Amino acid sequence: MAGAVELEVDGRAVRLSNPDKVYFPEPGFTKRDVAEYYLAVAPGVLRGLRNRPTTLQRFPDGVEGEFFYQKRAPKGLPEWLPTARIAFPSGRTADEICPTEPAAVLWAANLGCVTFHPWPVRRDDTEHPDELRIDLDPQPGTDFHDAVRAAHGLREVLDAYGLRGWPKTSGGRGLHVYVPVEPRWTFTDCRHAVIALGRELEHRMPGEVTTKWWKEERGEAIFVDYNQMARDRTIASPYSLRPRPQATASTPLRWEELDEVSPTDFTLRTVPERFAELGDVHADMEQHAFSLEAALELYAHQDAGDLPYPPDHPKMPGEPARVQPSRAKKH
Repeated sequence: MAGAVELEVDGRAVRLSNPDKVYFPEPGFTKRDVAEYYLAVAPGVLRGLRNRPTTLQRFPDGVEGEFFYQKRAPKGLPEWLPTARIAFPSGRTADEICPTEPAAVLWAANLGCVTFHPWPVRRDDTEHPDELRIDLDPQPGTDFHDAVRAAHGLREVLDAYGLRGWPKTSGGRGLHVYVPVEPRWTFTDCRHAVIALGRELEHRMPGEVTTKWWKEERGEAIFVDYNQMARDRTIASPYSLRPRPQATASTPLRWEELDEVSPTDFTLRTVPERFAELGDVHADMEQHAFSLEAALELYAHQDAGDLPYPPDHPKMPGEPARVQPSRAKKH
């Protein structure tokens, strides 16, 4: 195996150890291929990570090996890579890295990071999200094209409440829609806004979309995973590679592309060429910040109450019982 190499980005040299280690066995992509991918899409991936506390999903032995989530900044952190203190639902805190330049992305790639998971906040205010992240998750019996139909419906819902979304592939079968918002609301508020928008979409697309938390109740529908807006829940960043055999990437799209593409169109091999041709198609998102007042008024008007939190969260005020319906009926 070849010795270490250095890659230069914006005047910084980043050391890459074991560059020939295979990370994606099926296509044969190596650690160096991963690093060079992130170098090719650096402006786009940094746009999604800049100044955000970021969890690293690390695969030291490649995507078929063991992996772990690095939440706390690792030892040996470069002096030029800042951190921010974030609070978990348990009340514990941690200092997470906050990339501010492309070299940080390559530094993380050298640690075996394949996927970046940034928080929806910036390091100067870690309590108020500046993005809604709406996860359209296909359930068994549905696929990406069903998620596309739901996304088009969601676009109409967002427009009705003074919001605008930017879609991207998840890297799997689903879609993520981002909405930049003014950082004036809490995680709870932002989660309630997504619940309200999800319920409205469910009302407009009955049987095709669901906000049901329990899998046994969802049926063959697209699940609006509102809990991705709960504190300490994150999704893959724009341009993040995913640990799938084909090395797919979570790729920003234009709305008019949705009906013409498939998640497997966007991989470590194809996305750099797309980026060179089109640039970051979500680059304008940072120029916008919308109000959540209308969405939160909708939540109040729906008068349907809160929905269950993830199991690792403490019990929250107003939350219904976290009991699977089929079990609850037995008691």
